[in-house]
Parts: sequence; C-alpha cells; structure tokens
Amino acid sequence: MKFFKSKSKPTVQEFIARYFSDNEEWRDNEDDLELIVQLIGFIRPSKPKKNLLVNISELIAFLKQHPLYSHNLSVYIKGILEEKKFNKILSDAAILQDVDFLFEVKKRIFAKFLPNQPQKDTLEYVLNQVFYLDTDIIWVKKIPMEQLESVYDLLGFTSLYTTPEPISPLSELMISMTLITQRISGRAMETDVIKMVPEFDGYESPFTAFEKELLEIEERIKVGPMYSIFPDDLSYKQLQVLHKQCEEFVEKAFGNSSKYGISLRVNQNLLRIRQQLERLKVLLPLLVTENKSDEKKNGIFLAIELIKFNCYKNNVRKFIAESTQLISYEITQHTAKTGEHYITEGRREYFRMFTTALGGGLIVGILCIIKLWLGRVETSYFGHAFLYSMNYSFGFIAIYILGFTLATKQPAMTASALVRALEEGKKKQGDKTEKYGAFAILFARVFRSQFIAFVGNVIMAFPVSLLGIWLIDYAFDYNMASEKWLKLITDISPIHSAAIFHAAIAGVFLFLSGIISGSVANRDKHGQVYFRIQEHPFLKRTIGKKRTMKFAKLYEKRWAGIISNFWFGVFMGSTAIIGLFLGLNLDIRHITFASGNLALSMYGSNYVMDNTMLFWGVFGIGIIGLVNFLVSFGLSLGLAFRSRDISIFELRFVTSSIWQHFKRKPMSFFLPTERKKKVIIEGPVE
Repeated sequence: MKFFKSKSKPTVQEFIARYFSDNEEWRDNEDDLELIVQLIGFIRPSKPKKNLLVNISELIAFLKQHPLYSHNLSVYIKGILEEKKFNKILSDAAILQDVDFLFEVKKRIFAKFLPNQPQKDTLEYVLNQVFYLDTDIIWVKKIPMEQLESVYDLLGFTSLYTTPEPISPLSELMISMTLITQRISGRAMETDVIKMVPEFDGYESPFTAFEKELLEIEERIKVGPMYSIFPDDLSYKQLQVLHKQCEEFVEKAFGNSSKYGISLRVNQNLLRIRQQLERLKVLLPLLVTENKSDEKKNGIFLAIELIKFNCYKNNVRKFIAESTQLISYEITQHTAKTGEHYITEGRREYFRMFTTALGGGLIVGILCIIKLWLGRVETSYFGHAFLYSMNYSFGFIAIYILGFTLATKQPAMTASALVRALEEGKKKQGDKTEKYGAFAILFARVFRSQFIAFVGNVIMAFPVSLLGIWLIDYAFDYNMASEKWLKLITDISPIHSAAIFHAAIAGVFLFLSGIISGSVANRDKHGQVYFRIQEHPFLKRTIGKKRTMKFAKLYEKRWAGIISNFWFGVFMGSTAIIGLFLGLNLDIRHITFASGNLALSMYGSNYVMDNTMLFWGVFGIGIIGLVNFLVSFGLSLGLAFRSRDISIFELRFVTSSIWQHFKRKPMSFFLPTERKKKVIIEGPVE
C-alpha cells in the first residue's frame, strides 16, 4: 500500500477521502494498522495540554456529509477490533505484578525502551501500535463527551450488552473482574498480610464474600435478557458494601504499620491489593445500565479506560512513589521521634547540648590522630579502607553510646520532627502565618541546636588533636604530621581543593545514616525482634527474666542507632579508597574532622604555614559545616515531605515564614531567647 505523501501536511479530511472513498483501497489491507495509526496521528495534538480541549467537530461534520467515508471507516475499524481479547489489559495493565520492588522497576524501565508486544489477536497489540505515547491518554480524555458520542453513532458501534459469547466485550469484562477478585482473595489470605490486621480475626474475609457476590451477579447477567443489572439491584448494593469493607481492610493494614512495622514485601502485597480494588471500583459500574444512553456512555468509558491503563502500564515514577511512601513514612516517624532529642528549648538544654558536643569533639580529636597513624600502615587499598572504616565506626558508636553529640548528625533526624510540626500546623484553621508559625519557631530551635553543636565539636576537636600529636612528639620525638600537613590544610580549603563537593558527599552519608536507623527500627518492629528477645526461652533460663527484659529494652533503644553509626563510619572511611579505585575525585569532609585536621596541619608545619592558607583553612571549616548541614537537612526534609504527601511547593511558604521570624527574633537562631513552651503537638509514634 502506498501511503499519503504530500509536500504540505494534508488534513484529516483529505486523508479519509483518499483512502476511504469508493475505490475501497483500504480493503486490500484490512488487517493493516498503518491507516489507523496515521489517522490518529492527524488527530493527536503536537503538544497535548491538560487544560486544553481537543476539538474534532470538523471531522464529525465531514463524516456526516460523506456517509460512504463514514461507512468504510466503520468497517475498517470494526475489522481491526473484531474478536480482540482485552481482559489482560483490565486485569494486569498499570497494576503491580511482582512484590520484588527492584525487579518491577527494572522490568518497567526496560519496557519503556523495548515495549512488550503481545499476540496480534489481542487489543493490547492494537493499542501498543496506535496509542504508543504515554501522553496519548491526556488528549483523548480532553475530547468532549458529546463529540465522542457522535463518533460512536457515526461508526455504528454496537452495545457492550449483547450475548456474552466466548470473545465479546462483555465476556472479556467479566473474565477480568473474576480474575482480579480471585487474585485479591488469595493475596489477602497470606500470613504476613493477615498479621497486619488482627482486628479482622474471627470474621469472614470480606474478599471471599465479595468474590461470591460478584460470581452470583455475573451468572445472572449471562442469562439475560438485559445482560446488565439496574443501579438499585440489592446484590449490586451488597457488592458495593463488601468492596468498601475490603478497602477498609487494606487501609487498616497500612494504618497498623505504626504498631507492627512493615516490610517492603508486605507493603507491595497491600499496594497490589489496593490497586486491584481500585480497578474493580472502575469496572463495577460497567455492569449497570438503565437505558440505551447508559450503554453508549459505558462503551465510550470502557474504551477510554483501556487506553489509559495501557498508556500507564509502564509508569515508573508513579510506581516508585506509591511503593516507597509508606516505608519512608515509617522510617521518618522513627527519625522524628529520635530527632526531638536534638532540639533544644531552654537554656539548660542548650548548654547540655554544648556539653555533649564537647564530648563528641573529644572523641573526634582522638579519631583524627588515629586515622593519621593508620595512614602510615603499609597495607593494600582495601586494608586502608577497612582500617579507616573501623576507626570511624567504633568512634561514632562510642559517641552514640556515651550520649555525646556529633554535629551534622542532627539534621537527618530533626527534619522529620519539623515536618510533623508543619503537618500539625496545617490542620489548624487560620491564615498562613498561623499554619507555618510553629514550623518557623521550631526551625529556629533546630538551627541554634545545630549551631551550638558545631561550636562544641569544633572548639574541642581542635585542642584535643593538637594536644594528642604534641604528646606523641614529646614521648617518641616524632612529628606524625610533618609529611602530610600540606595535604591536610589543602583538603579543607574551599578554593584549593574540592572541599565543598566532598562536604556534600558527607551530607549524603549523614542522610543515609538516618535512613538506615529508621529502616532497621521499622524492620525490627515488624519482625517483633524485641518481643522475641524478651520471650527467648534460653535467655530467660540462663540470665533470668529481668536481665532478658533489660537486654530486650536495651536492644530496642540502641540497636538501630548502633547500626546506623556503624554504616556511617564505613561510608566515611571507604569513600576515598573507592574514589582511587575508580579514578574519581571522591572523598569526605566533615566539619569536626576538619577542625582536628587543621590542628594537625598547624603542628606538622611547626606553626610556619602561610597566613593565607590558615585563613582558607579556618574559612573552609565553616563552609564544610554549612554544606554538611544543607545537604543532609535538605535530603531529609524532602523525604519527610514525600512521606507525608506534602507538596514541595509548601517550601515557599515555609521559607517566607522562617524569614519573617528571623527578622523579628534573629538571636533566637543562635541563643535560647524564648520561654520554654511545647511547640510540637505530639501524636502517637508507635
């Protein structure tokens, strides 16, 4: 077949006149989809917009004026659609197919570039060829309903509600609904899912009851003569009630995640059930008609939904968003609870934070000296990565267990507490000042808490490192930093090295450590690890019930933090070595370690370093601390916003509120100026 070619782009009317006139050229290739692909290409807008209607009135008028073209086009399209199966689109498309998150992501990404091609006897094959762009559903839904009804009449489409033959629209619809219902019933009966909803123990499963009721309705529809049911049908109303109970089951399971924790596998199972229930909610009304007008509207609605499901079946962004929202919420709930301890209110808490920061600086100063010594150990790259990682890890764990504070470890925790304050503020009635005022006040407290932690870490790490290297030199007559002092001072200079980039990498690791802490706490809660330790028969018989209980509580309180600090140390200690292995300029810069390294470089140079280098070293410490804070806090804040489904555009109002508060009380960002008062309206965390 020779397709329409012209120097100027033809109109859709010219295209139809060329191929669907009385010469019946289209009959030579009735099974060829190229004509319908080109026809849709004429109708498809070049840039579909959500708020712009797609007008096909000229095409409708043209078909009305030329009944022959309309008839031939109808025969051609009906020939393409005849006996095409589509139940898999309704039951599978845009619904989670695998509980393995990474496998599903990879499958969808791969299908974006190389789409799955089903058998040619299916409607999915036709839709893949004709509506192959993800944006096609946008403009299709913007065609006015009255115009779609006119096209429906002109092309002479028959009603859905005819004898449900082996392959007919009605039979395909009912097959898909039956298949979805059976899948839901099986998935909802899995042990991990039932465990999330103990409230339903002892009651008949709403999913099983729904399946029975749907089967009874389908059997009645098959008998006829209407092949549909009325809206006031008692069985249909009962079906809607059961569907509502199924939705409540799923929402209760998601809601109980704060009590029992939730794994990614269970989250994916529940998400799949929710998506299938939403699909049934769309399909159930198609079984209901009152008159011929309903039959027509339902047929058009089904066609649009088929196109939509097929367009969205490989949507990666929506899948990731839905899959990670609840998990991220549970993780940030843990970090919000932990972060409250890092937010000072009164003077006593403020100076207690300063004291604990001094303790953190003390340990970091020692770690700086140990790392300098480990750098002289003759071993492989892997050996250095291991030694550096263990030095950092055990040091961070010691800081955590002793109750000391490491600056920049706070933002990843406090961001979630801030968003919780914003969430509570949004529930209140009033203007934007009232809604975001609590967030601004709490942010000021977070900022000053971070500020005093910086001060405490820096002013302690510097003298401890200086004293430590002097004692080593005094005892062994050996200046460990004499050969590396220039590198130490250069590495913290923002203009002589990539210190800012390396500080950002450290900020990412600080964020990840917060994620790990929340993830471990959520996993242990879901696995009932604390209760299992508490009731462990061997432990109770060997160390006694009281000690076992104490051990279980200690595990619950400390284990997530220990694992988080361990991995933070591994990240910090291995980054530079991985960079050397890959040939990339990767490293980490942390404000407290930068302070200790400045002391080591000064002593290593015998205090004769250039004043310019000293200035940039001191300035670099401040810049490194700022970047550490901004990156870790920004990532954590974004995750917290995402987990609570708060739009990122809220930040403009939040920023404005913070700025207004800063203009009113600038010193509150550095010193505790207000009286102690509860700001966060705390809800149950567990």
